Amino acid sequence: MNAYSSSQVVFNIRGVSQNDYGDQQEPPVAVYQDDSYSSSINFASFPVFDLARVEVLRGVDFDAPMGKLTFLVGPSGCGKTTLISVIAGLLDTGAGEVEVFGQNAEQLPPEDRIRFRRRHLGFVFQQYNLLPALTAAENAAVPLLAAGVPRREAVERAKAMLTRLGLGDRLDAHPRTLSGGQQQRVALGRALVHEPRLIICDEPTAALDHATGESVMELLAGAAVHPERAVIVVTHDNRVLHFADAIAHMDDGRITHTETPR
Repeated sequence: MNAYSSSQVVFNIRGVSQNDYGDQQEPPVAVYQDDSYSSSINFASFPVFDLARVEVLRGVDFDAPMGKLTFLVGPSGCGKTTLISVIAGLLDTGAGEVEVFGQNAEQLPPEDRIRFRRRHLGFVFQQYNLLPALTAAENAAVPLLAAGVPRREAVERAKAMLTRLGLGDRLDAHPRTLSGGQQQRVALGRALVHEPRLIICDEPTAALDHATGESVMELLAGAAVHPERAVIVVTHDNRVLHFADAIAHMDDGRITHTETPR
């Protein structure tokens, strides 16, 4: 366990023996228990394999504290995107278990897994992934619309969120008319509008200039200051590391160490 993990969290790992092809005697098991207001989200040892049975993750032990901005850094190909995809339930593990908010998403039927992500997770991507035919407000409203919120209410809530993010004068603009920084703010509004407990960001500043990247990170840092929310940021951008409350260093499919710079 890392120094900032909470005694309120029950977190157990059973050992695993494996070779390069994923053969194992017994899978590791990670158990998360949420005692009402737990201070951490915990992800534990599990191997993940690609279709060629190459081991991608090699026993990961990772804490993401609530109310904090946690960075995940490391060289290209070390498994960062795979790790956050597993945490988000977008990829299945080859063995073992991952539980987020007391739920093992891999055990859910596909429809329930989608509902779990829709309720608890928000995503910010490097390439924004905005729908070109929709306005900024409509793009930000997508998670609410997917959850069945009436359209008028969803768009009004999205407009309120984007106004808080400094886009009050661009609510009806389409993505092609927005700058990169403005598009990323719309993407951030989309990630926040349904008030998720976990926000996962994959290289959110990679396509931005320094000043715009700083602005986006200030918004993410503000979003992380919430006692029931954790924010995980995957990045290669050393210019924004000073925003981190904790930095988990990853290499060759493992978390090698974690530092708390502030």
